[in-house]
Amino acid sequence: MSYDRTVRLDAGFDTAVTAVRKALADQGFGVLTEIDVKATLKAKLGHDMEDYLILGACNPPLAHRALEADRSIGLLLPCNVVVRADGDTTLVQALDPNTMVTLSGLPALEPVADEAAARLDAALAALT
Repeated sequence: MSYDRTVRLDAGFDTAVTAVRKALADQGFGVLTEIDVKATLKAKLGHDMEDYLILGACNPPLAHRALEADRSIGLLLPCNVVVRADGDTTLVQALDPNTMVTLSGLPALEPVADEAAARLDAALAALT
């Protein structure tokens, strides 16, 4: 089972991050959390790696609907979006929202996951 939606951009990392933030905002997602994996691993372990940023994106109406269907679904919220350097390109990856339906086994989450997937797909398509 594939659990990601991925696009490859011929853009630098910083340019891609800016574009991802805008594309997410255009689809109603705000960024609640940001984890700079590169900086964290360097600071904590002295490990060098490529640019790697995890954005915790949230669409409040969709999150509310999902939480109404299952309070424990918060374990899978927000929608994680990864922006990472990959050679001369940048990868943008989003967790497939249908993963929450698969993991929870709750059909009530299907319409929420479908809408979230459509919005994330539109955001990713806007980047290419």
